[in-house]
Amino acid sequence: MYIRHIRPEDDRMSISEIYERSWKHAYKDILPDSYLNAIPRGHWASVIDSPGWNTLILFERGKIVGTSSFCKSRFPQFEGCGEIISLYLLPEYMGKGYGKELLKFVIAELSAQGFQEIFLYVLEENNRARVLYEHCGFLKAEDVIEEKIGDKNIREIRYVLKSG
Repeated sequence: MYIRHIRPEDDRMSISEIYERSWKHAYKDILPDSYLNAIPRGHWASVIDSPGWNTLILFERGKIVGTSSFCKSRFPQFEGCGEIISLYLLPEYMGKGYGKELLKFVIAELSAQGFQEIFLYVLEENNRARVLYEHCGFLKAEDVIEEKIGDKNIREIRYVLKSG
C-alpha cells in the first residue's frame, strides 16, 4: 500500500471511477438504483482538481484503489477547521483496512496544516463508514444536512475529530 498526493499526470478518469464504483456499491441500499445507475463515467473527473482541494490516491500493487480529498472548511460556520470532503475505495478493497490507513493519512495531513478540529459529513444510513470514523476517534455532532438525492430525502451527519 502506498499513498501520495495526485500529480498532473495521474489519470483523473481512473480516480473518478473509484468514486463511481464506490457510490454504486456503498450506497446501493441507501440511494435509488435509478440514480446510481445513471451516474456517468467520469462524473467526478472535473472536480478532483478544485481550487483549494488536496487529493490523495492510494495504490495497491501499482493500481489506484482509493482516493480522498480534503481542504480547509468550505462552510463559513466551521472556519478554521479542516474538512474531509471524500474518502472512497474500490469495492473489492473495502473492509480490509485500506480506508483506515487512508483516513489516518488525511488526518495527519490536515493536522500538519495546523487544523486542530477536523470534520466530515457522512450519509446517516452509511453504517460501514460511520463505524470507520467512530473507530478512528470521530464523534457525532448535532448538526445535519438534509437534501434530496435521486428523489430520496437523505440526511448527512457531521462527525468531528479534535486533534489538538
